Amino acid sequence: MTVRPADRADLLDILRIERASFSDPWPYAAFESLLDAPAFFVAVAEDGAVLGYVVGDVMPNHGHDIGHIKDLAVRPDARGSGLGRRLLRTALSRLAVVGAAVVKLEVREGNEAARSLYRDEGFEPTRRIPRYYTDGEDALLLVVDLGTWQADTSTTE
Repeated sequence: MTVRPADRADLLDILRIERASFSDPWPYAAFESLLDAPAFFVAVAEDGAVLGYVVGDVMPNHGHDIGHIKDLAVRPDARGSGLGRRLLRTALSRLAVVGAAVVKLEVREGNEAARSLYRDEGFEPTRRIPRYYTDGEDALLLVVDLGTWQADTSTTE
């Protein structure tokens, strides 16, 4: 399995994973518009099948750029193998290289599996966003300081 930047040929596979993973999936056009994002990666099996993806970008913020993990999903039959963690770490490393000082993301309050992964990677909750999702569920805004994250994970890879 390899992790590489996403390209246009991956978008249909990404969309299938998105639809299998989320009750309110992103449309094709959303992924297409982010193909140039600095941290849009896919995990690909040896046979070329896309197993998962992560989408992250950077927003300028007065010299302390903020990274944003916008989406992360792994194909249901490939979950539990550490693939989500590998994709997340790849994206965080790339966001650090392009200048992000911190990275934020939103996660469903009830998604304990995702919250556990993010907690393990140093993300901390900063606030609750009421009714963030279309079904009315709250989101938690999580943030990690990349300086701290890099120090914490440099010995675990």
